[in-house]
Amino acid sequence: MTAEKQQTEQQAKRPLRADTERTVQAILEAAERVLATNPAATMEQLARAAGVARTTVHRRFATREALLDELTGWAARQFADAVDTARPDAAPPLVALYQVTANVLRVKTDWSFAMNRAAEDAHLEAARIHAEVRATCVRLFRRAQEADVLRPDIDLDWTRRVYYALIHEAAKEGAGGGDADALATRVVDTLLRGAGAPIGLRGNREFEDRL
Repeated sequence: MTAEKQQTEQQAKRPLRADTERTVQAILEAAERVLATNPAATMEQLARAAGVARTTVHRRFATREALLDELTGWAARQFADAVDTARPDAAPPLVALYQVTANVLRVKTDWSFAMNRAAEDAHLEAARIHAEVRATCVRLFRRAQEADVLRPDIDLDWTRRVYYALIHEAAKEGAGGGDADALATRVVDTLLRGAGAPIGLRGNREFEDRL
């Protein structure tokens, strides 16, 4: 990690005054809006979108890269909060699964640029948070399996990866204005019921011969 990244992450952990925190949040929200449509936007454009002077942005973020790093960390923290708010280790598994899905979809659509950057960039805080969320997801799926929400013979790692892929596709649809609750219902329904007809593959001789 570079000295600049270390300084950025240390600054992110320091408590901010309320007015400073509001300014930082306004800058980050504006940066997300602008960069989602124009990833090459300059600091001046980001400052203008946030309604602050360029010097104000530079006072908090020495460079454009420092701002992007904080944006990535900020989105990751929103992601973790979205999962935690759904009480995945305490709420009934099916309720938690739906609520986690809806909450995460809201973050992924509101912070699409930063969330995509977190997946591509070597940001230590974001990587740690995403690893913790993966562990939470595995625990939730294990609880769902124990509660007979998921089949007892299911491969949990495969199921988690399928679930992530469904969320990814739903988030892309949500970016066009889709309702997070409706999309969450679609994701969970697809995960638990699949796309097969009610009779499934029963009676399909060719498939049964392969089992």
